[in-house]
Amino acid sequence: MHEASSPLFSMMRDRAKGAALLVIMLPVLLVTIDNTILNFALPRIAADLNPGAAAQLWMIDAYSLVLAGLLVTMGSSGDRLGHRRLLFIGCGGFAVVSLLLALSQQSWQLIAGRALLGVFGAMILPATLALISSAFPEREERRVAVAVWATCLTLGSALGPLLGGVLLQFFGWPSVFLVALPFLLPVLLLAPSIKETERQAGGAIDLASILLSLAAMTGIMLGLKHAAATGLDAQAVLCLLAGAAWGLLFVRRQLRLDQPLLDLRLFRRPAFSVSILVNLVSLGLLIGFIFFATQLLQLVFGLSPLAACLVLVPGQALAIMAGMAVVPVAQRVVPNRLIALCLLGAAAAFALMALVEATVLSLGIAFLLLNVSVAAITSVSNDLVLGSVPADRAGSASSVSETAYEVGVVLGTTLIGGAVAAVYRLSLVVPDGVSAATLAEAYAVDGLAPAAGLAFREGVMVTSGVVAVVVVAFALVVMRGLRVR
Repeated sequence: MHEASSPLFSMMRDRAKGAALLVIMLPVLLVTIDNTILNFALPRIAADLNPGAAAQLWMIDAYSLVLAGLLVTMGSSGDRLGHRRLLFIGCGGFAVVSLLLALSQQSWQLIAGRALLGVFGAMILPATLALISSAFPEREERRVAVAVWATCLTLGSALGPLLGGVLLQFFGWPSVFLVALPFLLPVLLLAPSIKETERQAGGAIDLASILLSLAAMTGIMLGLKHAAATGLDAQAVLCLLAGAAWGLLFVRRQLRLDQPLLDLRLFRRPAFSVSILVNLVSLGLLIGFIFFATQLLQLVFGLSPLAACLVLVPGQALAIMAGMAVVPVAQRVVPNRLIALCLLGAAAAFALMALVEATVLSLGIAFLLLNVSVAAITSVSNDLVLGSVPADRAGSASSVSETAYEVGVVLGTTLIGGAVAAVYRLSLVVPDGVSAATLAEAYAVDGLAPAAGLAFREGVMVTSGVVAVVVVAFALVVMRGLRVR
């Protein structure tokens, strides 16, 4: 840990590099916090504004759908216009829209505002990772900066629920939007002092490519979200097929253009393409685990929301440390072996859930093992993503990496959560006329809770066993496919 922290402390003592780190850290923390903080405020918003069920869903989803749909566009735009400039615009717009959202009086205003936040969030995320290349050109300093960036992703996800709970304890729901201001004001003051990224030569950005990219990602994300919520029905399949069709048209157009929005030649580099796949898989594993872990803790084990969060705190704390501690290890161990080893750690976490009866202790240990592994993977894989592309393509590479994260989050809920739910429904015998499709519904039926708890545990054990085997196989693929020095 000392070796990892020494470069960090020396960078912080340098005024210019310390300012660059702050500009990188604060927006990443905010954008990841904003992914989850609104969930806590939704009941109070519903009481004040009286939105329908569909409107409540769109308040949550509008942000992530627009964010995912525009990441590729904004990453490529930053390569041409400059990522410092795009970060400044994104942070300024995010601050203004957040202030307007706190003044909302109708549900449509919240939905439109959340969609606008997604636009500005898509400017922020690729810019922060791309600016690392210009602010820290030296390899070891860049590794530390990437580790800080990855740690902020983990920390922001953990802070969202905690910060939301504290704010709502003392203030009204508008406070969850005003929290953006103290994060963004320092960035707006310091961003002009950061070195601008190397710009990619080229003309105007192709509007048709932007629309195709947005349509493809929106269709895919809508299909995955619908499948996660209600199952793989006709609507989910239709959205996925439409997204895939638009995506195919997007790819064909990029291959024909002299100056494409996304340079698909990047995917010919194993360090880039395999790292992107690793990012998708690792985030999917983490989110899928959290999906069933929270239900086990609160429903099956009967813990309060606060107590359930505390069970996961050790894993979050050690993951933050692991993201930094992996830096000196990455200097000595080749990436394919290091990432494969971390993937085996993630597989061990699911194997523990498959082989040992689920208890609060075993779940906490498994989460710790998984979260530490994913944090280490995130630091190493994103360093590979940046290091494998030219400086003027850093934004495109960053946006693809972050799009993989967004897709991985939804895939984790859809595939792992869906598999647990499927085994649960097959294992539970329900009396005629009783609805117990979800664990929460079953626990609301008198006398059904014990059987539902056993069925859900069986779903977790079976699914975890399958996931562990798949992850081990994926680790072997990474060992062979990620052969870089």
